[in-house]
Amino acid sequence: MMMYKIMIIEDDVIIARVMQEHLSKWGYEAVYITDFKNITEQVVRLEPHIILLDIMLPFFNGFYWCSEIRKVSKVPIIFISSADDNMNIIMAMNMGGDDFIAKPFDLNVLTAKVGALIRRAYSLQGQVNVIEHNGAVLNLGDATLVYHGNKIELTKNDYRILQLLMENAGRVISREEIMQRLWESDDFIDDNTLTVNMARLRKKLAEAGLEGFIKTKKGLGYMVE
Repeated sequence: MMMYKIMIIEDDVIIARVMQEHLSKWGYEAVYITDFKNITEQVVRLEPHIILLDIMLPFFNGFYWCSEIRKVSKVPIIFISSADDNMNIIMAMNMGGDDFIAKPFDLNVLTAKVGALIRRAYSLQGQVNVIEHNGAVLNLGDATLVYHGNKIELTKNDYRILQLLMENAGRVISREEIMQRLWESDDFIDDNTLTVNMARLRKKLAEAGLEGFIKTKKGLGYMVE
């Protein structure tokens, strides 16, 4: 299952940490920032699926940053603020916000709103037919990989490994998680079998010009960066 990344832009570090811990318990990859001068650059770098944005921030307020983020990204934004009068709510929506939560708030309400917005924003993801990363295009329809116009035929296990890694590009996937995905096939997969599968897949990728596409993180697992 895809892990959605939540970016928390809140200058009260206690509140930010509480939100991060709560959302992490629900299976989200929640991160909060501490640099409030270069927020747009951090959004571009982190590529979050949802942003939780406070209005009252150092240097520039949340309305300013929302308009700046909208110049580079359509990421869904939930405003979170104690300034919950109608004017601020209207302003938040007009600046490109998708929802508004008034402080103080119930953490379970926050989680429900995040989940609902993710379902609305990414409900079509299951219908996406390709995943692209660094020029390599994985076709989910015919289980092939295309790179620089060359089609690479994949086995069932090749495809499942690549799909999992490319869906989670930038995140380390443990060997256990990969084996769980492979167990969905009819084959019995143990640690040795995974090693053999991974070696074959890497050889196939290297021959197609994708040497080093899958990185090993010693003691942790594998990833595509």
